[in-house]
Amino acid sequence: MKNSIMLVRCIFVDKKLVVKMIKNCFKQYYKGNSTPIGDRDLEELVEKILQTKKEEPGTNLYEVVNDTVYEYLAE
Repeated sequence: MKNSIMLVRCIFVDKKLVVKMIKNCFKQYYKGNSTPIGDRDLEELVEKILQTKKEEPGTNLYEVVNDTVYEYLAE
């Protein structure tokens, strides 16, 4: 039971952290505080990043976020 609570708590925190990391990553490409991405696309990026982390737990979250944002911008 305790592990389930911790997992839920980690997923919630990770999601908020990933959103913040995505927005910070966009700042590397765009000046100002605007994030040139809609809520729907942002949610899709978050889910893609969390899925990648789940499938490859040894990967660095920072690298996954940067690679995913770069791929999004390159489309």
